[in-house]
Formats: sequence, C-alpha cells, structure tokens
Amino acid sequence: MQATTGGARVLLLGLDFGSTTSSALIAEASLSSHCVTGRMALNEPRVLFRGDPVFTPFKEQMIDAAAIQGLIETWLEQAGVQPGQLFSGGVIITGLAARRHNAQALAQLVGQLIGNALISRADDGGLESWLAFMGSCSALSRVHPQQPLLNLDIGGGTTNAAWGLDGNVLASGCHFIGARHLQFEPGSYRLSGVSVFGQALLDHLAISKACGQVLERPELDALINWYIDALVALVEGDRRFFTSPLGRLTEQLPLILPEHPATPALTFSGGVGELLYRHLQGEPMPGTTHYGDLGIDLALAIARHPRLTQHAKRLVPENRGRATVYGLTLHNTEISGSTLFLPRPEVLPLKDLPIVARLPISATRQQLDDALALALGSRDGACLQLLDGGQAPGLDLIRQLGGRLCHALEQAAADPQWPLVLLVESNVAKVLGNYATDWGRSSCNLIVIDEVRERSAHFINLGKPHQHIVPVAFYGVH
Repeated sequence: MQATTGGARVLLLGLDFGSTTSSALIAEASLSSHCVTGRMALNEPRVLFRGDPVFTPFKEQMIDAAAIQGLIETWLEQAGVQPGQLFSGGVIITGLAARRHNAQALAQLVGQLIGNALISRADDGGLESWLAFMGSCSALSRVHPQQPLLNLDIGGGTTNAAWGLDGNVLASGCHFIGARHLQFEPGSYRLSGVSVFGQALLDHLAISKACGQVLERPELDALINWYIDALVALVEGDRRFFTSPLGRLTEQLPLILPEHPATPALTFSGGVGELLYRHLQGEPMPGTTHYGDLGIDLALAIARHPRLTQHAKRLVPENRGRATVYGLTLHNTEISGSTLFLPRPEVLPLKDLPIVARLPISATRQQLDDALALALGSRDGACLQLLDGGQAPGLDLIRQLGGRLCHALEQAAADPQWPLVLLVESNVAKVLGNYATDWGRSSCNLIVIDEVRERSAHFINLGKPHQHIVPVAFYGVH
C-alpha cells in the first residue's frame, strides 16, 4: 500500500491470554493517508517487542489476576513503554481461559492497567477466528486471490476456523477442539486435569479414567482419532458430525462454508499449528506431553492425514503460534477519517457500544425511528452503521439524511449525555453531523465517525482522539 510520508507514529499493543500460553506484542505504525484514496490508515507496521510466551497462570479454577498484572507490567517494562503512550490496545481471552469464572473481571483489570484497551473481551469465538486468519495468512490469501483459504487456529481449548478469499474473511466458526481438555504430568500420559469437554469426550469413547490414572495407547488413539474426524468434518463442511450430543456440546459457533467452485486450501496456526509446521519442516519435536497436553500428539496426527496437509508445504502462513496476537495488534484497529463530527471530545473513550442496526445511507425516516427505538434500549449508548455500498453519497443525499436524522433524534428525546455513534464509510462525518444536529442547536450527544470500512460485528469500542483521529475496534464478529 502506498501512503503519504510523514505520518505520526503510534504504538499498538496486543495481549492474548489463551488456554495454554499468554503472549504480548507491541508494534509501531504510521498514521497516514493513502496517496490515491486519501483514506487514513495504519501503515508500515513494525514489530518493536515480542514478549516470550508464558504458561497462562491459573489458581485452582480461576485465572490468577495478580500474576497476569505482573506479566503485563513486566512486558511493558521490557518494551520500555508506558500505558499512556499507547494509541490502542487489544486484549483477548480465549479458549478455556475465557470460560474461567473471573475472565470478565480479568478483562476489566487489563483495561484499567493499559487505559485505552479497545478490546477487553472474553469468549468471542468469531473475533478470535477473524484475528487468527488476519494474523496468520491474510497476506498469503492476497498473494493467491483466487484460492480460498481455510485457516484452522488450534490451541489448547478451541479450534477457530476462518474461511477467506483475497484477504477477506467470509465465514468463521469456533469449536471446543483443543489439546488441553486433557492434561497430563509432563513426560507421561498420567491424567492431571480434565475439562468439561474432555470429560464428555472420555464418556463418549467409554474411557473410564480419572486424574491420577494413565491412559493406554488404544485410548489415546481413540481420542486423537476423534479430534482428527472433527477437524475433517469442519474442512468438508460435514454438519452431521456436529448434530450428535457431543458434537453440539463442542460447537460454540458453527462454521458454514461459503459456496465456491474451488476447494479451500488449509493453513494452520495456534500452538498446535506451530508444532505441525515445525514437524513438517524437519525440526525436532519436544518429548512426550512436554507441554502437559495432547498438542504434540495432535500435531503429529494432523501431519499424517493427507487431506489436512496436502497444501501444508506449499502454503505456509506468516505467523503461526502467535497468529491471534499478531492479528489483534496489527489488524483489529480501524481508524477514523480526520474530519469526524465530535463536538464533545471528552466523552471518549466509549466501550461496549452495541451496533443495533446496519442501514443504507438512504434510510427512510421509519427505518431511522425503528433503529433509534432499539438504540435507546442500551443504557450506555449505541451505534448505527450507515452503508453506502462503495458509492460516495452526494451533498443532496447527505442533507436529506441529516434532516431525517434530526427529526428522528428530536422525536426520540434522548438524555443529552446519552451517546449515539454513527459509522459511515465515506468522508462525510462533519457535514452529516451538522445537518443531523441542526448545526449545533440540538442537545443530543451525537458522534459521527467516517472512513471506517464495513465490518459485520455486534459491538464497537472507540478510543481517545489522537491528532483528530479516533481508533475504532470491532468485536462480536459474525
């Protein structure tokens, strides 16, 4: 991408707390506009710091929040970065970590520690799948624009699948297929821990083993074979596999493969993906249950399956074990245009605003009334997406839309402190905001953010302004 030079440099942070390991990434990027379109973007990203992955700290059935706080402070100290220097921060808690009782409390703690965290969300399988694709193989997908790619991000608790074409994710899914549902004493197959899904799998396979007992080879083979069958079902779009009681329990977010004449090529990421590529490239593998789970066994089984690895040596993704944190840091933050409508900058940041409607830029008064009625049900504010289909609207259309919005907002009579965010694709924020507020005579707390690409999601977060630019993050991707 060509961009104008001289853009301000900003710092981006990504934190990924997973079932097995946690990692951090800090990158620097340029806030600059494209030389042809003029659209503002984060360009020329450069990774400044990669924190060494560490085992996610748990204390009994809870995430150890104090240990997490220490990790974050250590990572920032090692990178020489203060929280106030960050333009945006992304935090995601995934897999089995997201299912711990204090996951949301931990997300809030992380948000307090790093200030402008745009994502502090647990248990968002669709977002994790999108991030893993963007972090691992988005560039590879653009190099082969006619070849659909299906990325399987296999970690300790989940397999996050994303189907993409020419760098764009068009379908995603999340399944509780992971290496750490059964935990072992490292170096052996003696059980030391079993998740809810691990126990369901043991029951399904009639394996009557409890913690402290050793799994025999036929039992291990049965477990690994079920995982492989589940992965093949995902790849083949076999929905029948997930209609059984165990299949339904495993499926958090169904993967519905798009219709396309070409068979998708597979790429892998996550901890198991890292082990798989290491093995395929002839590198030595760790010893038996080195990480205390079935990750090594699962990677070796995938390597033996011709359907799963037929493209694995030809199409190797950029970032494998750290795909999610790369995607989170470098791809999840969008930025606004520089002519946004923001009469009260002090209201930012805003977090967890539901996107209650996605309307055409030509939306009728009735559509706007209905959308605002939904929006008012959200106590802390809401967001509407106004889509132009790639065609920049003319001044007459913006004037008409602004007039309809002005009447709808007057009728809604929202509290003057209640924020309503409009996301628009073209560079029309200031004009639309002025018409919608009757050139400042309305008391409504309206914010219009422009030049933000369409993203199918349920929620947004807005960061603090930086040189008239606002960072925008989406989550609840569907």
